[in-house]
Amino acid sequence: MNYVQNKIQHKIKNNEYSQINNIKVSRRDALSTAGKAVAGIAALVIIGGVAYTMSIPSNNNVTQTQNNAKSMLSGTIHIDGSSTVFPITEAVAEEFGKVYPYVRVNVGVSGTGGGFKRFTAGGTVISNASRPIKDQEVQAAKDNGINFIELSVSLDGLAIIANKDNDWLDYLTTDELHLIWDTDSTVTKWSDVRSNWPDVKMNLYGPGTDSGTFDYFTEVINGDSGVSRADYTASEDDNVLVQGVSGDKGGLGYFGYAYYAQNVDKLKIVPIDSGNGPVTPSDETINTGEYSPLSRPLSIYVNVEALQRPEVYEFIIFYMNNGEVLSKEVGYTPLPKSEYEENKLFVESLI
Repeated sequence: MNYVQNKIQHKIKNNEYSQINNIKVSRRDALSTAGKAVAGIAALVIIGGVAYTMSIPSNNNVTQTQNNAKSMLSGTIHIDGSSTVFPITEAVAEEFGKVYPYVRVNVGVSGTGGGFKRFTAGGTVISNASRPIKDQEVQAAKDNGINFIELSVSLDGLAIIANKDNDWLDYLTTDELHLIWDTDSTVTKWSDVRSNWPDVKMNLYGPGTDSGTFDYFTEVINGDSGVSRADYTASEDDNVLVQGVSGDKGGLGYFGYAYYAQNVDKLKIVPIDSGNGPVTPSDETINTGEYSPLSRPLSIYVNVEALQRPEVYEFIIFYMNNGEVLSKEVGYTPLPKSEYEENKLFVESLI
C-alpha cells in the first residue's frame, strides 16, 4: 500500500470519509447535483471499487505559491477523453505550460468512453468526462489496480441546433426529440414531426457512440444510454457537426452548448420544452437547472497514485485555481467558486 492509499485509509478509519453503499445509484445522484454548491462535499474517491465522499470545512483558505523550484518541474502528463471537456482542459494545459514550461501535457480527444478505456488500463492519468463513469469501467479500473477521484470542473448544456435558414422551427419538445431520435424512428422529413412543417428531408447530426454527450442525450431523451437511431452523421469532432448542420438547410443536430456559443453566427439554437414551456440554453438557464433535462456537469477523473508525481499534483491544483476563469473563457458555465476551492482542498488532503 503506497503513501496516498495509507493517507486515505487512515482518514476512512477515523471516519473522515463516509462510505456510499452503491456506486451505481450514488454516483449518479452526486453528479446530478454538481451544479449546486453543496457545502462540505468536495469530490468522490474510489478505492478498490468502493466510493467514498469527504467532508471539508468551507472556511479553510489555502492558496498556491509558485517559486523557482516549482517552475523547474518536468515530466509528461497524458490526458484523454471527452471532446466536450477538451476545450477547458486544453486551456488549462496551455496556461499551465506558461508557468511550468518543462512539463509536457498531452490532451487527446477520443470521447468519454474511449478516454475511460485508456484511463482504467493505466494509459492516462487524467480522463475528461461528460458523463459518469459506468459500472463496467469502475470494474476495469479495479481489475487493473487503478484508484481514482472524480472532480467536477464545469457545467454544460446540450444544444439542439438547426440550420440558420430554417425558418419554420420555433422549438421542439422532449417528446418530439424522442420521436426523432428513437431507435425505431420513422421520421425522415420535417413534416413527419409536425404536419404544418414542410416536406423537407431531415438530416441528423450527432456525436459518435464513444461520446459522453451521446450517452447523456440518449439516456435523458430515449430513456436508456446508447439507445438511438443509427442513420445519422456521427462524429467525435464537434466541429464536423457544426460544419454539417451549417451547410444543410434540413439539418438538425446536438452537441455541447459551448460549441454553439462559439458558432452563433453559423447555427440556429432550438429552445426545448420539457413540459413547462420552451427554454433556450444560456449560462443562467444551465446553471439554475431551468434548461432541463439537457443540463449536466462536466468532470475530470484523476489517478490517485499519479497525484504523488509533483507535476500531476501541481496541474490539478492549477486546474482548480483557474478552472472558473478558463471555463468561462472557452464558453462554459463555471461551477460556484466554492466548489473549485473544495475540490482543491480535497486534493491537497490526499498528499
